Amino acid sequence: MRTKQQYIEHLFRKNRNVYYKGEKIGRDHEVLEQSIGVLGHTFDAARNPETAELCTAKSHLSGELINRFCHVHQSTDDLHKKQDMTRALCRQVGYCIGRCMGVDSLNAVNAVSYEADRMNSGKTQYHKHFLNWLDYFQKNDLVGACAQTDVKGDRLLRPSQQPDPDQYLHVVERKKDGIVVRGCKVHITQASVADEIIVVPTRSLSPEEKDYAVAFAVPADYEGVTQVIHPHNMRKREHFKRGFNFGAADSYVIFDNVFVPWERVFLCGEYQHGGICALLFALFHRHSYSGCKPAIGDIALGMAALAAEVNGIEKVPHVKEKLAKIIQVSELGYAAGFTASEMGKAEIYIPGMGQVPYGPGSCIPNSIYCNVGRCLTGEAVFHEQEILCDIAGGVPATFPFEQDLINADLKPFMEKYLKRNSKMQVEDQIKFWLYLSDMTVSDLAGGLNYASYHGGGSPVMEQIAITSQYDIQQRKNIVKKLAGMTLE
Repeated sequence: MRTKQQYIEHLFRKNRNVYYKGEKIGRDHEVLEQSIGVLGHTFDAARNPETAELCTAKSHLSGELINRFCHVHQSTDDLHKKQDMTRALCRQVGYCIGRCMGVDSLNAVNAVSYEADRMNSGKTQYHKHFLNWLDYFQKNDLVGACAQTDVKGDRLLRPSQQPDPDQYLHVVERKKDGIVVRGCKVHITQASVADEIIVVPTRSLSPEEKDYAVAFAVPADYEGVTQVIHPHNMRKREHFKRGFNFGAADSYVIFDNVFVPWERVFLCGEYQHGGICALLFALFHRHSYSGCKPAIGDIALGMAALAAEVNGIEKVPHVKEKLAKIIQVSELGYAAGFTASEMGKAEIYIPGMGQVPYGPGSCIPNSIYCNVGRCLTGEAVFHEQEILCDIAGGVPATFPFEQDLINADLKPFMEKYLKRNSKMQVEDQIKFWLYLSDMTVSDLAGGLNYASYHGGGSPVMEQIAITSQYDIQQRKNIVKKLAGMTLE
C-alpha cells in the first residue's frame, strides 16, 4: 500500500490536462491542495492502527493486504466494513471522503464483465481484462474516479435520438487492438486528483444503442482526455486554523476520440448489461452513502448543538426536537445501509424475474434498503440546513472576516461583541462561527448541498427504484385478505 506522500508525488508527475478558469494547470496547483488532502487521508487511515482494520482488506486475487477502497466485496462483513469505514473517514475530513466512486464502480464492473462474457459464451474476455487491470489497481493502491453521468442533451430524448450523438459517451470506432470513444462525462468528483477514471454507462439501453454500452478504465491524464474543473474549497485561513481543510473538485471529463486498448475495455456493445452496469454502480454508491450521509449528519448535529450552546439555548425544547430530527435521519440512513449489507448476496433484481444470481460470487448489497436509506437522507439535506439556520440565527451570514478579527484596532471590540457564552473561550466561539459559515453560507456549502442531494442519484431515482422493485401487489393482497375481498 502507498503512503500519502507517494500518492502525491505520483499525482504531481501526471500530464497537464486539467483546465481551471481558462488555464491549463498541474496537479500541484493550490486550488487542488484541499482535494489532495482529503484523498491523501485515505492512505494515512490505512496505516493508522485505530482505523487500519476498517480501511484494509485481503485481496481475493492476490491474498495480499490492500486498501479497502481497492477491494471487491466478498462477504456481508466486507459491506459492513466499507460502510463503517466511510462513516469514520467522512467524520475525520468533515464531508465526502472522495474515494468511494472508485470502489463502487469497480465492484459494479466486476459483476457486469463476468456476466457479459457468460452471455457471449466465452467469445469476449472482458472479465479477464478487468481482473488483470484490478490486480494492477490493487497492487499500486490507486485512486479511482467513476465517470458515469453523461451530458444527456435533450432530456426527453434517448441516446440514439439525440441530434448530437456525443451527448452520451459512445464508441465511434472498433479496431483490432481497441476502441475509440467520444463524449463527455460531467460532475465527476475528484477526477482531477485520481489515478484512474473508470467509465460506465449512465442508463438502460436499447438494441440500437449498443455503442453506448461501454465500460473501460484509462489513466486520468490519458491522451485525448481533458478535464475542466470546478473546485469547492474552504476559505483560506491564516490565523484561526481549522482541524482539517476539506475540499473537492468536480470535472467535466471530455473524451475526444480516445483510443482504449481492449485490455482496458470491460463492456462494449452488450446493451443488456449496460443498463445493469449503470444500476449496479448506483446501487453500490447508494450503499456508500449509508456511511457518508450519517457522517454528514453527525457533523450537522454537532454544529446545531454547538450553535445552540454558544447562543445559550441548548435547553430550549424546540431545539432538542430539531436535534432529534437530525439524529433520526442519520441513524435510519445508517440502519438501512446496515440492513442492505447484512442482506447482501451475489444477486440483483431484474424486472419480471425478481432476484437472480449475478456476477462471479462477489457480494452485492440489498437494493431496496440501499435506495430507502439514500432517498431518506437525500431528501433531508436542505431541511438539515434549515435547522442549522434556525438555531444559529443570522450570524454565519454576516460574521466578520478573519482580517478584521485580528486587526489591533478592532480586536478588543470584536472579542467583546462576539462573545455570547461566558463559559466558552471567545476564540473558540470565533472558530466555531467561522467553521459554521464555511459549512452553511459559503460557495463550498452551496456546492456540497447540491452534491448531497443529487450525488448517487436524485431522490426521485431512488423512489423509482423502490417502487419498481418492492412487492406492492403482495401488500395489496394482505389488505384484500383482511378486508375479505376476492384475491386475484
